[in-house]
Amino acid sequence: MTRDDLIEVTTREIKGLSSKLVTDDYEDAVDEALRETGWTLPSTDDFQIRWLKKRTKRHLIYALLYESASKFKFEQINSQMKFDHYEKLVEREDQAFERVQKSEPYQFACVASYKMFGSKIDAGFAYDEAGQDLTYEEDNVVVVTPSDSD
Repeated sequence: MTRDDLIEVTTREIKGLSSKLVTDDYEDAVDEALRETGWTLPSTDDFQIRWLKKRTKRHLIYALLYESASKFKFEQINSQMKFDHYEKLVEREDQAFERVQKSEPYQFACVASYKMFGSKIDAGFAYDEAGQDLTYEEDNVVVVTPSDSD
């Protein structure tokens, strides 16, 4: 998914709210989502695409919340209700994001899950069948487990 694809999908998914937003709002929301997750676009990873969409929508809702903050109740009877709804949406999105960061940290670190734990590095001592020391030979390789092929 490219940046333009993300903006297009997000615009479609937020439906009626898109009429209250401008192109810069979408650009800023995508930038904020990318900074927040540490990922880059384009991306083909389903997990990253899903959470970039969610975080982009969250930042768009926050923009609407921020704009609604200046409207007083006497101007529009339901302004406070709209403000409360946006605020609850932002809180819910932030809580879901925190939960997924805790439950799947390797996804946000962009590493395989086995790399999140300790590694075993052999001492590097090597001997041939006759018992000769090969430790300092150039072709001696120190074994690190787990490896990418494990």
